[in-house]
Amino acid sequence: MDLITSSLLSDFTKEFQLDDLPESERFEHFTAYVTVRRHYSEIFDTSDITVGEGNDLGIDAIATIVNGVLIADTDGLDDLMSGNPDYLDVSFIFVQADRGTSFEAAKLGNFAYGVSEFFNPSTKEPRNEYVKAAADVMAAIFAKSAKFKRGNPTCRLYYATTGKWSGEGALEARRLAATKDLTNLEYFSEVDIVPVGASELQKFYNQTKNSISREFVFANRQDVPEIPGVKEAFVGFVPAKQFLPIISEAGEIIRSIFYDNVRDFQGYNGVNDEIRQTLKSDRKSRFVLMNNGITIIARSVTHTASRFVIEDFQIVNGCQTSHVLFDNQDQLDDSVMVPLRLISTQDEEVIEDIIHATNKQTEIDSGQFFAISEFARQLEMHFKSFDDVEARLYYERRSRQYDRLNIEKTRIVPQTSAIRAFAAMFLNEPHNTVRSYKALAERVGKDIFVQGHKILPYYTAAFTLYLLEYLFRNQKVESSMKVARYQILLASRILANKNPVPQLNSRQMDAYCKGICEKLWAGGTTSGDILFGAVEAVKAVAGKKFDRDPIHTAAFTEELIAYCQTHPL
Repeated sequence: MDLITSSLLSDFTKEFQLDDLPESERFEHFTAYVTVRRHYSEIFDTSDITVGEGNDLGIDAIATIVNGVLIADTDGLDDLMSGNPDYLDVSFIFVQADRGTSFEAAKLGNFAYGVSEFFNPSTKEPRNEYVKAAADVMAAIFAKSAKFKRGNPTCRLYYATTGKWSGEGALEARRLAATKDLTNLEYFSEVDIVPVGASELQKFYNQTKNSISREFVFANRQDVPEIPGVKEAFVGFVPAKQFLPIISEAGEIIRSIFYDNVRDFQGYNGVNDEIRQTLKSDRKSRFVLMNNGITIIARSVTHTASRFVIEDFQIVNGCQTSHVLFDNQDQLDDSVMVPLRLISTQDEEVIEDIIHATNKQTEIDSGQFFAISEFARQLEMHFKSFDDVEARLYYERRSRQYDRLNIEKTRIVPQTSAIRAFAAMFLNEPHNTVRSYKALAERVGKDIFVQGHKILPYYTAAFTLYLLEYLFRNQKVESSMKVARYQILLASRILANKNPVPQLNSRQMDAYCKGICEKLWAGGTTSGDILFGAVEAVKAVAGKKFDRDPIHTAAFTEELIAYCQTHPL
């Protein structure tokens, strides 16, 4: 392995706390992270997608992305489907990581064969439990193929080594043949087999560290007069073809730049279908007059004449328009123009005012504005306020806000993880954390993330999850227990403090949580006893038949609570 890749692997190992794994496995995690991150911009745990453990079809990682969500198991898919989406937009990503310094046609062929067998319902090839779990998700997706209204899934294979892809005859011939074989399955709208050498690994990893930057020509614009709190602002229009590279990368739309838009793409409802029909008609040149346009807020804008460079930006209004344009890019010609407002500011109050104003033009649940609420700011400040770096976490109020910081990425807490951990530990609802997550999220501002709640229970839950995930990543707790991770959190709280949970807005709650945190912060056998004890409690209640279905029920939760209350640590 060359010195640069080795150095980056060491950096990645530290950031994701994988020190206890052998180098071969760390390289698999590294390669899986940098390749999948090209298509999924949120923080994720690589142990949820790595599958290489023998009987793995020659595949080291499998990532399934559905409607922009990384789906790790059928529970996650069930939760997504509970929202009854109008369509399914699916990407399958497969990774094969080889530390060797050369690409081999035989290995590439075996990798592609393994992927084809992954999709073969009659395969006789042995598959380990992780590959089987991914295949279960795949089968459940294809069972809903009627919702593939935007095209069949895409299939991407990344074959990585620490060498250099030469594209020579035998290798390229094998890549093209494998691509044809997978295309002939007629399951996919697109098949892409990507060779990744040392230079690509280095490039992909560096891209994960940087905020998104885009350069484009904004010739047809008007400067907005000076506004307090705004560095610069412009209104105008850009050709739709020049707008698409701003919102897409590696052939996919970048979901993270729409985080502050509040409302996700709504599919082809009446309004969006009307936009689509306009683009398909001879009226497309009127698009610039018929559409409300796009609003971009960037924390950094530089320009020379009409050439603009924007960095660390969000599209706060125009998510629907952006997705329809991306989906229908084959309909775009030079006549299609997009109205654009570009605002350069780092003033949070200005940003919040614009987000509120641009998004309240349509009916939106107030809970969707949580990211810019005062309570969200309090979470963000509290999580990273601890002097002891070992106790410090980073609540991710805005997508990718910590990408450029030199911190352990495992300490970043997305909103979804914070909600699930809190509901499991302090609302006694681990059974609702996955299959009913949408229902949990709808309770934001009602009995979750409520102004007046003490912050410490949210931190306590997130820190307990952080410690548990460390045990999973470094194989201190068997991966099969991941299906019960939130049940383990609940058991941890009860084993650490059997007293009733105080009111969430009371001073007693701070004292209650502080006692738990001090045991967890102590590390060593103290925190280990709590977490390993919780794992054993879940095993004891589950019995010999350890199955996700009974574990994810209210009845199991009640039995687990009773067990932990009557058994010592």
